[in-house]
Amino acid sequence: MQLPEARLAPYADAHRDRILAALIEWLRIPSISAHPEREADVQASAEFTAALLRDAGLEHVAIIPTAGAPAVYADWLHAPEGAPTVVVYGHHDVQPVDPVDLWQSAPFGPDFRDGQCFARGAIDDKGQVLYEIEAARGLLELEGGLPLNLKFLIEGEEEVGSPHFEALLHAERERLACDVVVVSDTGMLAPELPSTCVAMRGLVGFDVSVRTARGDLHSGLFGGAVPNAARVAAELAAALHDSDGRVTIPGFYDRVRALTPAEQASLDTVPFDADAWMADAGVTALDGEAGCSTLERIGSRPTAEIVGISGGYAGSGIKTIVPATADLKVAMRLVPEQRPAEVADAFEAWVAAHAPDGAEVTVRREGAVAPAHTPVGHPAVGALARVLERVWGRAPLYTREGGSGPEEALGRVLEAPVLFLGVGLPGDRIHAPNERMVMDQFWKGLLAAGELWHELALTGTGRP
Repeated sequence: MQLPEARLAPYADAHRDRILAALIEWLRIPSISAHPEREADVQASAEFTAALLRDAGLEHVAIIPTAGAPAVYADWLHAPEGAPTVVVYGHHDVQPVDPVDLWQSAPFGPDFRDGQCFARGAIDDKGQVLYEIEAARGLLELEGGLPLNLKFLIEGEEEVGSPHFEALLHAERERLACDVVVVSDTGMLAPELPSTCVAMRGLVGFDVSVRTARGDLHSGLFGGAVPNAARVAAELAAALHDSDGRVTIPGFYDRVRALTPAEQASLDTVPFDADAWMADAGVTALDGEAGCSTLERIGSRPTAEIVGISGGYAGSGIKTIVPATADLKVAMRLVPEQRPAEVADAFEAWVAAHAPDGAEVTVRREGAVAPAHTPVGHPAVGALARVLERVWGRAPLYTREGGSGPEEALGRVLEAPVLFLGVGLPGDRIHAPNERMVMDQFWKGLLAAGELWHELALTGTGRP
């Protein structure tokens, strides 16, 4: 690969073999945070992360214990007076690898094929964290310092929902004080079509339990005369949307705002092949909120999905009963300005209003993540856009991602804008077998990180 002109291009060329060796060694550590039996591996990954940061020339390297898996911190704080401070966020834990038989190579035996690195964690998120670390190392080697103050926070529980991360942010708030947060855990539209995420949806989930009797009843003796818990759950599920695919919870859309003109213009420019997208998803039809495009539905509009219904008898043959219990699971994706607690209160009120006589319906909340948003017009976003254009050769588009993560907590607790310097691609198979990192994207990510720190130093604090 011929690297674009950038201050770290000579460094990347000179250190290519060493950097790839470090990537391979890190990817061999099966740091699966969801598996308790991998606790020692997650700890080993934290120690390896600390060694990478220390070897890069960063200081105050520390493994920070939490009630779960450890995070890693490091910094370099010798920039000129008045220079901004940036926190780089990433994670060193990875997803489980099942089903193993679908992998074309060992999940933790990195395999390079056709300019791609295949391994669990290659793109999510060890590869992306590594190019941030190497950018710091490169600038320290080539320039003798950094143009701004830099702090790294690499957590170990992102793949299980970051359950202890906000507590860590509050506990370490003084040490993590910054002007800008940079996250490299997202993606781009295509190698030739750079983009940056400016918003991530939030999430709130529920377990709805239905009981209509002390126990299942004989359908010949009681059927047709008593409430059926499975039917109650099905009716609640069906009532959650109207015929236009809109959520029927009162007030659900009150805080939903239209895209800005710049965001809408970017979205309208995004190439989208509906047939290819459906084929990739394994579906034969599109569905969702009427009047919205597919890209809007999966990124900039809120959703309420029925993720599971259970109840009654589902074994082989037939069992003649009226089910006494049933369960309904619901997950909602929220967009900027929607508040998880408000939505949860509204959903509980909606369930209570729709529960029929004779049915005891209870709602248990299953966690919540608030949506994150950085305005396109923010000076820090402008700095990132200039860097992406410099490295990728064309101005980036602005996107919103449908997923959720700890980015909202980072921005809120640290009171700083969040930038997304992610180089993942739609075909990287994140969380699936044969996860990959396209290495051209990796090297460009390294160059872009070095350019971004200089650009933010010129911009100032990044605050409007």
